[in-house]
Order: sequence, then structure tokens, then C-alpha cells
Amino acid sequence: MSENPLFPTGQVLCTPSAWQEIKRNKADISALLNRHVSGDWSDMCDGDGEENRHAIEKGYFISSSYIIATHTLDTCALSTKIWIITEGDRSSTMILLPEEYDSLYA
Repeated sequence: MSENPLFPTGQVLCTPSAWQEIKRNKADISALLNRHVSGDWSDMCDGDGEENRHAIEKGYFISSSYIIATHTLDTCALSTKIWIITEGDRSSTMILLPEEYDSLYA
């Protein structure tokens, strides 16, 4: 983990689908977790970074989004993203695919 993390991750969990994509694309999950706890929230909207800074101070959930691969199909670029979400109480961090969010957090 980062030498100076902004927050603890707690127990790190990963959905099976996200793990499959991480392995298939040879993504470095340790590097992504380091970016997450260091404040590099990657592909988030500009306002989301400010929300994450506020969340760190107030104890709310913190989220990151990372593109781990881009593939071209015909003339379209398709990206594979993973999301990393640390719970507000910092007890756990979940690595998941964006399409899994509603079924896990709704």
C-alpha cells in the first residue's frame, strides 16, 4: 500500500466478475489500490474528486474508477472499467465492475 495513504481500506474484497476482468487484462490491482488511497481517483468527473476529499474528512464512502483496458470493435473503442469503493466506516473496500453497483449497493 501507499506510504502515506489518505485513508485505510479495511478488508479488500473483489467480485468474481471484476477479478476475471483484472486477470484477463493483466491489470495491476495493487497499483490501482495505491492510486485509490493516494487520491488519484482516475476517471472520475471533476466534482467527484472534490466529493471524495469531503468524504475522507466526513467519513463517507470513497470511490474511484479506472480503465484497465481499451479494445477496438470495428470503429468503436470499448473500455473495461473497474470501480473501487471504500465504505464510509473504512471497514472494507470493494472492487467491482460498474454494472454490478446497483445489485450490490441498491
